[in-house]
Amino acid sequence: MSDDSFIREVEEELRTDKLKAFWSRFGALIIGGAIAIALGTAGFVGWQSYTTNQANASGDRFLEALNLANEGNSQEALDRLAELEADGYGQYAVLARMRAASERHNAGNTDQAVADFDAIAADNSVPVALRDAARVRAAYLLVDAGSYEDVANRAEPLTAGDNAFRHSAREALALSAWKNGRADDALRLIDELLADTVVPSGIAQRAQIIRDMIISSGQVSQG
Repeated sequence: MSDDSFIREVEEELRTDKLKAFWSRFGALIIGGAIAIALGTAGFVGWQSYTTNQANASGDRFLEALNLANEGNSQEALDRLAELEADGYGQYAVLARMRAASERHNAGNTDQAVADFDAIAADNSVPVALRDAARVRAAYLLVDAGSYEDVANRAEPLTAGDNAFRHSAREALALSAWKNGRADDALRLIDELLADTVVPSGIAQRAQIIRDMIISSGQVSQG
C-alpha cells in the first residue's frame, strides 16, 4: 500500500468516526426538529382548514338569516342573527349585530337600531372599519329620526380626508343640514363631497341630484 492510499484510508476513517460521533450527539435533535417542523406544517394546514370551515359555516348561517329577512320573516331572521352574534366565527358576529340593528329599523324601532349601531361603534373589540360603518349607518338613520347635532356627532369624525367613509358621512351631514333648514351648510357639504377626486360614482350622482334640488329650492343665500 502506498503512502497516499494509506493516508486516504485514514482520512476516510476519521470522517466516518466524526460523522458517527456527530450523529451520536445531535442525531436525536435533528430527527426531533424534523418531526417538529412536519407537525408544525401539518398543524398549520389543519388550522387553515378548520378556520376556513368555520368561516364558511358562519357565512352560510349569515346568508340564511339575510334570506329570511328578505322574505319578510323578520323575527326568525333576528333569532338566527342572535345565535350568530353569540357564536359566529370571526367578524360574522359583528355583521350579525349590524344586520340585526337594520332589521329593527325596518320593523319601525329606529331608536333601538341607533342604540345598537352606537354600541357597535363604541366597542373597542370591533375592527375600526366596522365601527366607522356603524357610525355612518346611525348617522343616516338620524337624518330622519334626529337633529343635525345627532347626525354630526356620528358623522363629523368620519369626514377626515383619509377616512373610507368620508363621502357617506358628508352626504348624511348635507341631508341633515338641508332637512333642518341649513341650506347653505348643505350646499357647502355637497360641494366638498363633489370636489373629492375619488368619490364613488353612486354617491357622486346622488350628491349632484341633491345639489340641484337645494339650489332649485330657493333656500340658498345669494352672493
